[in-house]
Amino acid sequence: MKLVDRHHALGWTGLAVLAGLSLLGAVPAYAQSLVPPDFFNVPVDPSASTAVEAEVLVFDSASNTITARGDVVVRANGYTLTAEDFVFERSAGELRAHGGVTLTDPSGNVSRGPSLVVTGGLKQAFLDSLTITAYNGAVITADSAEYDDALHMILVQAGYAPCGECVDDKGRRIGWSVSASRIVQNRQDGSVTLEQPVLSLLGVPVAWLPYLWLPNLDNETLQRLPRPNITYQEKFGVKVEVPFSVYSTKMTDIILSPTLVSRQGFLMGAEWVQRFDAGSFRIKASGLYQFDKDVFSLPEARRDWRGAIQAQGEFVPVEDWTMGFAYSAFTDNAYFDDYALDKRRSAVNEVYATHLSADTYIDARLQQFSVLGNETIEQRDQQGLALPNIRVERSFTLPPGAGRIDVEARMLGVHRLLDASKVINGVPYDYGYAGNRIHGMAQASWQNQLIAGGVVATPFVGLRLDAAHYDGDSLVASAPVAGTLLGATPIAALDVRYPLAAYSPGVTHLVEPIGQIVYRGAASTAPGISNEDSQSVVFDDTNLFSYNRFTGIDRQETGLRLNLGGRYLASLVDGSYFELVGGQSFQLAGSNAFAEANRQQAGVGSGLDHANSYAVLGAYAGIADSLKFGGKLQVDTGNFSLARAGLGVSYGQDGWAGAVNYRYAAANAASGNIRDLHEVGAEVTVPVDEYWSISSHAYWDLAANSFLQAGGGLGYDDGYLRFSAGASRTGPTHRTPNDTRFTATFQLLPPSGGKGASQISGEPR
Repeated sequence: MKLVDRHHALGWTGLAVLAGLSLLGAVPAYAQSLVPPDFFNVPVDPSASTAVEAEVLVFDSASNTITARGDVVVRANGYTLTAEDFVFERSAGELRAHGGVTLTDPSGNVSRGPSLVVTGGLKQAFLDSLTITAYNGAVITADSAEYDDALHMILVQAGYAPCGECVDDKGRRIGWSVSASRIVQNRQDGSVTLEQPVLSLLGVPVAWLPYLWLPNLDNETLQRLPRPNITYQEKFGVKVEVPFSVYSTKMTDIILSPTLVSRQGFLMGAEWVQRFDAGSFRIKASGLYQFDKDVFSLPEARRDWRGAIQAQGEFVPVEDWTMGFAYSAFTDNAYFDDYALDKRRSAVNEVYATHLSADTYIDARLQQFSVLGNETIEQRDQQGLALPNIRVERSFTLPPGAGRIDVEARMLGVHRLLDASKVINGVPYDYGYAGNRIHGMAQASWQNQLIAGGVVATPFVGLRLDAAHYDGDSLVASAPVAGTLLGATPIAALDVRYPLAAYSPGVTHLVEPIGQIVYRGAASTAPGISNEDSQSVVFDDTNLFSYNRFTGIDRQETGLRLNLGGRYLASLVDGSYFELVGGQSFQLAGSNAFAEANRQQAGVGSGLDHANSYAVLGAYAGIADSLKFGGKLQVDTGNFSLARAGLGVSYGQDGWAGAVNYRYAAANAASGNIRDLHEVGAEVTVPVDEYWSISSHAYWDLAANSFLQAGGGLGYDDGYLRFSAGASRTGPTHRTPNDTRFTATFQLLPPSGGKGASQISGEPR
């Protein structure tokens, strides 16, 4: 044995400590999203310089051992290890550190324990009484911890608390924590196994499971965890659901959801989740025997037994391709709404395949649609089957200065058993016709942006081809006859803008006049024969400068149209902004597609059904990330009357929050809207304690002079735990009139906390 020069031992000691640090780098996978992303994961470079400080360094040549004693400090790659002493046995590849061992990573996260042992040729690490404190305050504790370089990290009698000690500066319990007798993390796939996990809220244990497996600990996974919820509605009473996992492995979850419904009985749900390397599927069944079936308005809902089966899956067979399905079967369309259940994807049964890459999008689907709610079997048969629904888009970027070519193709085939027609306040609506109809569309276009003298000009040319066929099986007199329709539409447009910028202290101004001239030489404005996907037209600032404002392919604009308007934007250095976008559209020649009579009333009352359209304006503002404003106006320039308006102002800061909303839409007898839509409402949240707040909201139907909705609640938020309880009541003119509801929710927040943080939610389903 001999004392050695400190510098002589740096290499051997540094390599040993570096090996130990590389094992501790296993920690971040355990706590994805719950602790910072840079949590003990800075890579260690064994070739980097290492600094070692100790009162004594001893090299025993006989046992090939290096020993450091007294205030040992090792610094490497931004990591710092401190201990009273440590021993490195070179032959065995083992390192032992004792006495107040601390390890600090480059981000400031700190691990503490009485000892650290690295064995197995520096491939296994053991720590006792481990405490890890992240720089954001989160704490991980364990009676013992084992890090295996090959596969696992094992924590025994472990706990995690995003709020650290979870006691505020006034001695009050806050936040949440989870503890488990054993936590095993697989370093290969990131999965985590928790044995006997216990969830505590405000220091009080509230939930326990015998076993839980999670694919990882990111927030998306945590949001899917079974969680209890409670809600109240008049038609079913109080509903208390307590879901729990009865079987959980890496590949499989079995979840039971017993639910007590005070007015209707016992509702049971069971779910099977199966995962594969390339995807997963889930199947859920639920149902109950109703005690008071006559409380429901839908005749099909007045039965003894009600229930549903929901299935969905998604797979990634090859890169850039996703395939999936969704299917639901239920006793009646109102089941989910009547019992406030999660509808998931029950409105659409489908199988699909989607491709997405940098320049190509392909989506192909076979779909069956259902309207969930108080809809009868006959109304269900009026919904169409999309056989198929295909969309393809591809962009080609040409050499610099040559522009871009875009290619798009669509195909929509619809099969419907019964005609879907309705008369609303004397106005007939044909939503769909019985029989089979198929419509294919292909379009190719070129555009290029040219800049000269500050003017930005973008010429656009394109060609659209359409082919459609309908078998004429409808019994509605107004339905189209059987036939085939072929069409070609040349398109030419020019977009001209002249952006002007001005700068003043603290603010940048942008003024941009915009003009567009668009020609579409369509032989027919209804190239799909029937109209399945273009039944709604809303004209505002978002589509003012658009070459075709119909949402689908079954209708299209034609003729010569001029769009005039502009944009103003003021940007402040503190992030505040104010933006205006407005203008008007003019039909200069050809047929106005929005003014043509049609049984879907598409375009009627939209403001585009006049040669000179309504003027539209959008206004948006934000001040210091606390005050926000948004507004839209639609004005009939023929008599300068207001056709539509929507205004909203919101504020939120330091626990105070509020919003005022206003909506107006003038009556339009031609579309069946015989009375004005005129509503105003306010929402407010007032802090009453450091963590507690009271909220309320009220909306009034100005047109009917009746209250529309009102409610209030009490909430708690300490930055880590958020829960609330509230009640609401709707008025006689609401979409769900005279409905009373009570709800209770809770959310677990990660260490970042606060508004906008990812959350675990426990809202009613």
